[in-house]
Amino acid sequence: MKFRMVHNNFNVRDLEKSLKFYADAFDMKEVRRIDAKDGSFIIVYLEDGNSAHQLELTWMRDMDRPYDLGDNEFHLAFRVDDFAGAHARHEQMGCICCENKAMGIYFVTDPDGYWLEVLPEKR
Repeated sequence: MKFRMVHNNFNVRDLEKSLKFYADAFDMKEVRRIDAKDGSFIIVYLEDGNSAHQLELTWMRDMDRPYDLGDNEFHLAFRVDDFAGAHARHEQMGCICCENKAMGIYFVTDPDGYWLEVLPEKR
C-alpha cells in the first residue's frame, strides 16, 4: 500500500483575488475547476508547474464572514531557486508577515490570512 499526497485545500472568500495572489506570488496556474450546479461552491485546483502537488481553493457562496483559522500554526511551504528575487517580489507585494533571518526563511500571507513559507532551494 502506497499513499501519495496530492493536494491541500484552503477555503477562500474572494476567489478571483486569491487566484490573482497565487499567480502573482507563486506563478501558480489554474488546472481544473468544479462549479456546483446550484452555484453553492466553486473549487479550483492550482499547480506550480514544477511539482505534482496541487493547491485546492474552495469558494462557498453562503460564507458571510472571514474563515476562522484558529490558533493552529499550519502553513504550506515553497522552495525557490532565486530566494532574493522571491523576497523582493513578495516585499513589493506587501505580503511578507514574518522573517526568520537566522533560519534563512520568511512567510507571506494570502488574502485570507493563510501562511506560506518560502525557503531557499539549498539550505
